[in-house]
Amino acid sequence: MNEDSHPSHRHQPVAVVTGAASGIGRATALRLAREGYELALLDVDPVGTAETCERIRQADGRAHPFRVDLSSPDEVASVVGTVEVNVGRPTLLVNVAGIGVAATVLETSDEDWDRVLAVNLTGPFLTTRAILPSMVAAGQGVIINVASVAGQIGLARRAAYCASKAGLVGLTRAVAVDHAKQGIRCVAICPGTVETEWIGKILANAEDPAAARAAMAARQLDGQLGSPDEIAAVIAFVAGAEGRFINGAALIIDGGLTTA
Repeated sequence: MNEDSHPSHRHQPVAVVTGAASGIGRATALRLAREGYELALLDVDPVGTAETCERIRQADGRAHPFRVDLSSPDEVASVVGTVEVNVGRPTLLVNVAGIGVAATVLETSDEDWDRVLAVNLTGPFLTTRAILPSMVAAGQGVIINVASVAGQIGLARRAAYCASKAGLVGLTRAVAVDHAKQGIRCVAICPGTVETEWIGKILANAEDPAAARAAMAARQLDGQLGSPDEIAAVIAFVAGAEGRFINGAALIIDGGLTTA
């Protein structure tokens, strides 16, 4: 790490973003860099994370990539320790990383169930547990968990995904209740259908990709998919001073999908 990026030479707040290699995670990292944060980017995909870092650096921001299996307690604890020593103590944690499997309960294998819960729910638990002590010591911190409308309503053939995101909303509320008096806020963001690389893969595997995309878009009241940048903008607002009064909430940002 070069001298000007060492904590002693830095006055920027530090944010940790998981799932930063693509989609909402990448958009969030780029937005937070523009907001003045120095970023520690955690993902299992080193190539995508390096690309996100490079885009931030090209815009004169500071970002550092870390490859980590977010379902591993040892790896998460180790990388958070490295971030705190070499980048700085985070005042913001944004848990974006997530995966999904298209399956009903009857179709979901033990392996897929464990994998989805490990990434979508255990991962945020581990990062929160690792970072909370320094936030509590500082008397301030914001934790934002990217859940989903699938944590609020049922979606067809997404049994494990719905369960994991509902659990993440519950974890969010528990952290908010337990740590509000210590200066910590914890908020869940619940997007609807957002045009990410993951959605792109789902559409590419559909029998009729154009029809599948049209059906996804039609679920929103205005007939349009959301964009990662729109979700990132909400995350930046919640994280900032103007979001002070938002705590323990599950904010639905879905183009009206859950209204109809």
